[in-house]
Amino acid sequence: MKTSLPFNKFIISIIAMIFMAYGCKQEPINTLSEADARIILEQYMETINNADMELIDKIIDPDFELHSPFFPEPLKGIENYKDFVMNTANTFSDFKATIEDVVAKGDKVYGRFSMEGANTGPIGNIQATGKRFHITGLAITKIVNGKIIKDETFWNVLGLYQQLGFTLAPPAASVSE
Repeated sequence: MKTSLPFNKFIISIIAMIFMAYGCKQEPINTLSEADARIILEQYMETINNADMELIDKIIDPDFELHSPFFPEPLKGIENYKDFVMNTANTFSDFKATIEDVVAKGDKVYGRFSMEGANTGPIGNIQATGKRFHITGLAITKIVNGKIIKDETFWNVLGLYQQLGFTLAPPAASVSE
C-alpha cells in the first residue's frame, strides 16, 4: 500500500515533536533524596553542636553563604562559618541544634529545626545571662555535589533575646522646641 506524501510528513512531524519534547525536558542536575538530605542536614547541625572543624571542611562548600536574621549581611566563606561556630560554642554552653522535618526538592532542602542551650558567654560586648533558650526555625539549604553552598534561615531573634532576659524598650522620644 502506498501512502500519500502529506501523511508521511505529518507522521515525521509528530515523531520529531516527540523527540524534541523529551530532548528538551531537563531534570534537576542535583536531585537529593529526603534520606540523603536529612543525613547532610544532621551533619550540618553536628558542625555547630560540636564545633567540628573537620566535618565543616567535609560538608561545607568553600563558597558557602549563611543568611540569618542574626546577621545584617550574609556570612560568606568557610572560614567565616568556622568563626561563627566557635563563637556559638563560646557563647552558648550545651548548644544543640536538631533537625525536626526535611523536604527535599532538586538541590534544595527545606528544613524545620530547633535550637537550645544556655547563654554562658558574652554576646558581643553583652555579658552572659546564664539563662536557657529554646527556639524553632525554618531553613532553605542548597546542596551541590554533597556540600552545602547556601543556607537561608528564618527564626525569631527577638524571641531568643526575650528568653535570655532582654527587654524591648521603645526609642527615646525626641522633644522639639
